Amino acid sequence: MLLRRFASTSTLPPTIRQLLSSPQPTSQETKVQLSGWIKSVRRQKNVTFAVINDGSCASGLQAVLKPDATPHNLTNGASVRICGNLVQSLGRGQSYELHVEAVDVLGECNPEAYPIQKQALPVEFLRDNAHLRARTDISAAMLRLRDSVLRTLHSYYEAQDFHYVHTPILTSNDCEGGGETFRVSPVSSSPSSGQLPGSSVQSEFFSKPAYLTVSSQLHLEALAASLSRVYTLSPCFRAERSQTNRHLAEFWMLEAEWAFIDHVGDVCYVVEETIKNVLLQCQSENALLWKDGDGTKLRSLEDASRPGNHWTRLSYTDAVKELQKYHASSRVGFEFEPAWGRALQSEHEHWLSERLVGGPVFVTDYPTSLKPFYMRANDDGQTVACFDLLVPFIGELVGGSLREERSSHLIEAIQRHGLKEEEYRWYVDLRKYGSAPHGGYGLGFERLISWLSGIENVRECIAMPRWAKRMLL
Repeated sequence: MLLRRFASTSTLPPTIRQLLSSPQPTSQETKVQLSGWIKSVRRQKNVTFAVINDGSCASGLQAVLKPDATPHNLTNGASVRICGNLVQSLGRGQSYELHVEAVDVLGECNPEAYPIQKQALPVEFLRDNAHLRARTDISAAMLRLRDSVLRTLHSYYEAQDFHYVHTPILTSNDCEGGGETFRVSPVSSSPSSGQLPGSSVQSEFFSKPAYLTVSSQLHLEALAASLSRVYTLSPCFRAERSQTNRHLAEFWMLEAEWAFIDHVGDVCYVVEETIKNVLLQCQSENALLWKDGDGTKLRSLEDASRPGNHWTRLSYTDAVKELQKYHASSRVGFEFEPAWGRALQSEHEHWLSERLVGGPVFVTDYPTSLKPFYMRANDDGQTVACFDLLVPFIGELVGGSLREERSSHLIEAIQRHGLKEEEYRWYVDLRKYGSAPHGGYGLGFERLISWLSGIENVRECIAMPRWAKRMLL
């Protein structure tokens, strides 16, 4: 029979992380019970060493067993419940080890057939086995990093008196106006009243077309008109067929909106403060994630987190001038020639952040024609009060702007972009009753995880990735 649980204020037994982070008596043994999965087994003549991990932290706990007390089915991948004495370890590499008194194998795992082996596994193999890849050390560390970043963000916004809100996943419009939405309809539906059986005209479940959201921004603006400061982290969907290392069809977006803000630079300030807070506080997984990482990228990340190192701000116009100078003077230049009025390509973004600035850079005040309809027009009549935050080795991480709070300007922008006024009537309606200057931003969560972890492809920065032609689970 297994021994009593380790004393805890929780109704649950302690995790390995809790055990290892709690001060332990130096002169006496502590009886504990814990559960987890076997990461490795090393059998010797007089003793067996097994590493058990429950996913709560990167480091497992070494369990020491007597050969006659070691079950034959104690193998890599097996789930177990172990009881024993937690003592200071005499060996190198760990502070404590568990001298096992009893072990139950809860779930066997055939080591010959188990796909997750100790050696490095190809990325494509793990993508094909997405249901198992969370069991690898790197994937587990990435998931813990996501959790840590989310907790840090919640703490920051709470300190700034933002309200966490929930916005719709189903929407009747395309926030960005880019047309890259997923249409939603029932698998089957009975004909609506008045519709002839066999008619080719399909009835709409919501009486109008419905789509998966590409952004929560428009709905956040409606809520910010009441609560002043709001934010959300929610899934977004984009039917984009790009096969680059920074695009997913389903991804998570951190979005914030707040009222009574007059300058786009103030939005940049909040973005910088928010991300620096994450950079400083979410480093617990760095030892594992950056173990074999690029030292140059890690130093760049560390430089970006320095409190006194303010991130560069550069207007789109000045950025294009710098790009043009380099393009004209370099023997190789860019594949896409930079010019005012053209979108910045990935190669331009990387050059600006990695070569020109050598760190994060806010590129502000883009031409009106390059940005969505909701961004506030600048007085020059050619640009809008917006920014993209470009970071080294990633490219665009955050996009934000002041929102157009003037009804006449907003209606004109909707018409200029060829959008249907009827679909955005409610959005214009927000400007009729106590309209206030406001702004906000959206941050790609997987791209942030990629930057923090050194994992180059966002498909490895989410548990179950979806992209064009690929959805296994």
